[in-house]
Amino acid sequence: MTNFLTQEIGNPALGPTLQGFSQSEGGSQFFSTIIPNAIMLAFIIGSLVFFFMLVMGSIQWITSGGDKQKLESARGRITSALIGIVLLFASFAIIKLIENFFGIQILTLDILPLKI
Repeated sequence: MTNFLTQEIGNPALGPTLQGFSQSEGGSQFFSTIIPNAIMLAFIIGSLVFFFMLVMGSIQWITSGGDKQKLESARGRITSALIGIVLLFASFAIIKLIENFFGIQILTLDILPLKI
């Protein structure tokens, strides 16, 4: 007969990777899973924002029709998008530098059989 008082309780929605958060390993496994995922999600969102800002600035430039104020607004939007993508790549390079210097893997995304 199984003793129900000592049986572990798990949440099947979390999956096997996040089950370790509530078990003996504590929060280290949880944070080693969440932080790389959050960083990669931020890079993806930043890249998409860059793309749409660049496209919107380009369309605004094309449709300005020679209006100086609209042209300056479009130029500012494109410049802001380019500065944003440069900062995004610079932060990626700094994270890679930290990974190499300390020997840790911040950006490794491990989804069961798929490892990116």
